[in-house]
Amino acid sequence: MSLPLMPKATAVWLIENTALTFNQIADFCGMHMLEVKNIAVNSTRTMAGISPIMNGQLSKEEIARCEADENARLMLLQNDLPKVKNRARGARYTPMAKRQDKPDAVAWLLKNHPEISDSNIHKLIGTTAKTIESIRLRTHSNMAAIKPRNPVLLGLCTESDLKKMIDISTPIENNLDEK
Repeated sequence: MSLPLMPKATAVWLIENTALTFNQIADFCGMHMLEVKNIAVNSTRTMAGISPIMNGQLSKEEIARCEADENARLMLLQNDLPKVKNRARGARYTPMAKRQDKPDAVAWLLKNHPEISDSNIHKLIGTTAKTIESIRLRTHSNMAAIKPRNPVLLGLCTESDLKKMIDISTPIENNLDEK
């Protein structure tokens, strides 16, 4: 069962404005009965109560039904709130100290996994298509200093991300032969 928004403030309001039992309030708010009892006994409350009716979490009829029967439990109203959308991951920040390692990682990927496409290398390492192409054609301005090094060991990607890119890029026939 889901809990109301701001359960303690909701409990304060229910204690002050209803004849519900401590068990009913505790069950609805996801609190322990003694915690609710402590809120009721404590005369110097610093928290203001929030009405679950105004929030659309309870109805007056639901409160009246539970006030009449001590064994009844409050049921949270189902709100038609929009679902939370997952945002697409933006560009990852690469610290200045690791930026010079990107060409080394690209060279390692081109040497050890030529089946990975340029767009997948771009996603994995976070470098430009121009850099990938210049390393592939060996026209990069710093080509003499580039040493192929594993991007996982350089900290530019994770092992699981690298394996996922390799699996995506590997042709299906090779995957079937391995099994």
